Amino acid sequence: MGKGTSAMGKMHKKTHIRCRRCGRHSYHVQKKRCAFCGFPSSRMRNYSWAKEH
Repeated sequence: MGKGTSAMGKMHKKTHIRCRRCGRHSYHVQKKRCAFCGFPSSRMRNYSWAKEH
């Protein structure tokens, strides 16, 4: 399949839904993981390079 018009019909799927823990629209449906808080892991996702100032 090419990257043209025929592929445009496949671009309406939901990849992220609302997360149960943080409430953001970051829970990946197929990976079953929140991109923001890391749910369902018991630890919150945080990185030193991603600190908000």
